[in-house]
Amino acid sequence: MLPQLLNKSKNIFATAAAAALLTALPALAQGIDLPDQSIIDEQLAQLGADVPGSIFAMQPFRNSQELTAEDGTTYVLTSLNPRVNSWFVLEITPSGGRSRFVHFENGDPQTWDISLIDEDDPALLIEGEGDSFACAPWEDGELEEAQESSLPYAPVCDWSLFVRNPVTGNRTTREAVAEFLRDNVIFGESIVNLIKGAFFEDAFMVSSEGEEELEDIDGVELLGNALLGNAPNMRPYMGFELIGTDAGAMTAGAWYEVDQSPGIYASVMQPGMIANEVLQVPGANRLDGVESRADVYLVAFDMARFDIGYELGTDHPGLGWSSRPQNRHGQGRGPDGFNTPDPLVRTGMLSPAFIDRIAATFTGGFKRDHGAWRFGDYATFNYGHHYGFMQNGVVLSRLWPNIATMYLTHDGDVAMRTWTEEDEALLPELVFARQNGVAIIEDGVPGSRVTSWGGGNWSGSAAADLRTLRGGACMRTVEGRQFLIYAYFSTATPSGMARVFQAYQCDYAMLLDMNSQEHTYMALYIHDEDGEDEMNVQHLVSGMAEADPDNGRIARFISAPDNRDFFYLLRRQ
Repeated sequence: MLPQLLNKSKNIFATAAAAALLTALPALAQGIDLPDQSIIDEQLAQLGADVPGSIFAMQPFRNSQELTAEDGTTYVLTSLNPRVNSWFVLEITPSGGRSRFVHFENGDPQTWDISLIDEDDPALLIEGEGDSFACAPWEDGELEEAQESSLPYAPVCDWSLFVRNPVTGNRTTREAVAEFLRDNVIFGESIVNLIKGAFFEDAFMVSSEGEEELEDIDGVELLGNALLGNAPNMRPYMGFELIGTDAGAMTAGAWYEVDQSPGIYASVMQPGMIANEVLQVPGANRLDGVESRADVYLVAFDMARFDIGYELGTDHPGLGWSSRPQNRHGQGRGPDGFNTPDPLVRTGMLSPAFIDRIAATFTGGFKRDHGAWRFGDYATFNYGHHYGFMQNGVVLSRLWPNIATMYLTHDGDVAMRTWTEEDEALLPELVFARQNGVAIIEDGVPGSRVTSWGGGNWSGSAAADLRTLRGGACMRTVEGRQFLIYAYFSTATPSGMARVFQAYQCDYAMLLDMNSQEHTYMALYIHDEDGEDEMNVQHLVSGMAEADPDNGRIARFISAPDNRDFFYLLRRQ
């Protein structure tokens, strides 16, 4: 929010967010509920301050329970966002001693509610589908064992909760994770069945009566062809197995279904093939001879078939100051007043609860040092517009107006838009959000800053040499069906990206990361249909396999922690 309009925006934010929350949220019957509205208003004001100052101050919907044991030890359990019901922090303080913190992740937020209960001594109460049990993992050594396990996600309380442990991706951690997955996922029973079997017999019973079946569509036909003036056959170096190609040859601009991956489609083209009607739309620079001949690979996801999530890396994006902007408030080590997530833990890895549903991953946006403006007007206010982000309903870096934002709401809607002050009213609805730069495409045409090197923070040389390997994403809606499209540009300028996304008739598009195949990484996961729980990893281009740990033997983001943030797509059950 703009500092010069802070008082005004505080009032707008508090009123709009509170209204959205009250109209959207049913009362929760179990677990930790939302706090009273007066508390929410106070906590919204903390988030709206010039400098919130702590992770807890950034969570306007947080709520806590506190109990004291007979020996004087206090237990404080905080749900960081009761509506999302995913992340919890337990603070344990012995009488006269130092507090220690545990970051829990709910193994199934849709089923389980977590709270504190006093049964002789404090314990966690796990409730779901009309049944419940108490668990005190700090009493029998289970919690200590979980924290010392070297696992990014260590299960406790019959797999209803995971302890998120700090990891660095070193060899010891990779070996521990590999052993954990080998025993519980890759060659054994799926993780979800293991969790369900450890809980209540009927807790996961679902009745499909009255539910509408997903309308089956021909995505290839619905997506159609890109707007090209020339559509030759191409033989791309794509790592996917596709249906309908001519011995591997693909018609430029056409879509092909990925084999054994319903709802996922691939396409290839070169910007020089784009139709003149697209190139004549104002707002982008002319294509140069190099990027005109550079391959672009695109992958489309039918979002009626997938859930999407976002996970922070162990290190990136960071929370401290970018070295770029000079406009700083001078309070604390970052734009929000801190530079570490403590007591929260960033794992850089997919939760084991999702492994049997994973369909795809791709890297997120810029790391913090590059994720703010050095030049142009956006460098002069909002402390340089550091790109914001949130995960599992938890704000880790504030969302600023003017920045391209991908987000997911509690109702399952995934969208991209340029964030505004008015969009702060969406905060009660958000599950995740990731900001990165400015719009490449907005309302179907090039964004207003596509041709501005400093104004768009596109990165590159001071001579405005913006051509490099880049990754980006766009949203497209066709006859009411929503598609998320990821695009890999072997070399392109922002203008070249805009023309490609125009040709594929995208509604909104944004830059993700750039400069290397590690930073533009994308992979699909083909699950064994014979029930062996093995998984085949297919990279968009073969060079991306080099980013997988242990010379490609371990899947990045899935089986090992990573320092970069990433998006993931899960098949809907």
